[in-house]
Amino acid sequence: MDRHPVKPQHFFEDRFGLSPQKIGRVLGNLLGKPVDYGDLYFEYRVSEGFALEEGQVKRATRNITQGVGVRATAEEKTGYAFSDEITVERVELAARTARAIAERAGGTGPVPVALPGGRPHSLYPIARPPTEASLPEKLSLLEQVDRVARSVDPRVTQVMASFTAEHKIVLVATADGLAVGDIQPLTRLQVTCIAEAGGRREIGSFGGGGRAEFGFFLEGERFARYAREAARQALLNLEAVEAPAGTFTVVLGPGWPGIVLHEAVGHGLEADFNRKGTSAFTGRIGERVASPLCTVVDDGTLPGRRGSLNVDDEGTPTSRTVLIENGILRGYLQDRLNAALMRMPLTGNGRRESYAHIPMPRMTNTFMLAGTTPPEEILRSVKHGLYAVSFGGGQVDITSGKFVFSASEAYLIEDGRITVPVKGATLIGNGPDVLTRVTMVGNDLALDEGIGTCGKDGQSVPVGVGLPTIRIDGITVGGTAAR
Repeated sequence: MDRHPVKPQHFFEDRFGLSPQKIGRVLGNLLGKPVDYGDLYFEYRVSEGFALEEGQVKRATRNITQGVGVRATAEEKTGYAFSDEITVERVELAARTARAIAERAGGTGPVPVALPGGRPHSLYPIARPPTEASLPEKLSLLEQVDRVARSVDPRVTQVMASFTAEHKIVLVATADGLAVGDIQPLTRLQVTCIAEAGGRREIGSFGGGGRAEFGFFLEGERFARYAREAARQALLNLEAVEAPAGTFTVVLGPGWPGIVLHEAVGHGLEADFNRKGTSAFTGRIGERVASPLCTVVDDGTLPGRRGSLNVDDEGTPTSRTVLIENGILRGYLQDRLNAALMRMPLTGNGRRESYAHIPMPRMTNTFMLAGTTPPEEILRSVKHGLYAVSFGGGQVDITSGKFVFSASEAYLIEDGRITVPVKGATLIGNGPDVLTRVTMVGNDLALDEGIGTCGKDGQSVPVGVGLPTIRIDGITVGGTAAR
């Protein structure tokens, strides 16, 4: 049960005078031929950030943003307008604007829109929003991170640490009578270290977070683990050799390497791409798209996770959606508009960056389920290959599924053993193809630490990823070693 006393419905009524009757009147005026659906998204957000460099806190920000977004749809045409001023007059003006945009579409009749089912979850019950931690608490956290990271090794010459926190209150009101609110905390602590030796200068980064209170980082000195891990990666890279290039067997480690799954496969399963026929997975439900060892889910109901939500940004309770089951494509990630047009069930994946952005199908926490093979056995099975533990970034073409990812921590595998660390390794492949090349799946599923942010059409939202150790045969590695 949410212990925080603020209730979204009361918050927006008390602060902005938006009674249920006034909201209902706006929604009533929004509808009418050809507009067949409309909704209002109210948002009040407090966000702050602190950054430490050279042992000193050099940046501290705190912002409050608020606004309302109004959507009107006529078949697949959407009118959207927003205001950063929350008054009845501004909401009504935004509604007239959104309706006018949608009316231009014409239309021959209403499109059935499925009603969200189920009740909102309570996935992040907190007593104190992370933004309400005291300034000394936040500064002390960053100073401790700096001290711990530097204590790892004298070769760690620079430490950068940042703490960000957010407290967001939202209310979604729809033309079909739904009114649901949510209070969404979000925190993140990121540590970057630079190590220097023998004329080399290398970097290491680590961090984590979630929908949690400030104390999350103090539990078991979690902040110290982040600091030590960032320092370890920087020191490791001092010893790394240039990565080879060619076609190899690649083993992906558990946890954050799930970003490959997110980019190479997850985006291609979002409903908008498939409704428009632009995804490599379009029209393939029921077909084999992966190895029988692969089952992939998107789950927005994991307590406290960065990608979790009690309700999505359209008011639909989030869910656990099986996307690929034992290699067979089972479904897509849906928002309201695409679910209605595709005549498919809602999945609670309608998300937006803020009130100023239109919702669209987005992932929450996307991961592959564990298999049965011990990870040690997977590594022993590889004669010569690459073991990728962490990635720094990647790109994917949704239409073709082609992707490129840069490994930030990787090693050679020689005769079944992890040997030297390598730098400059990139994985190059095709999403629909790469899952068919998975030949072993470990029993060590892990989710990431809570740092993921997904970009799509200019919008960024927090997400989670996960993966057990997996073996992929015959994947192209772009290396930097001279041939």
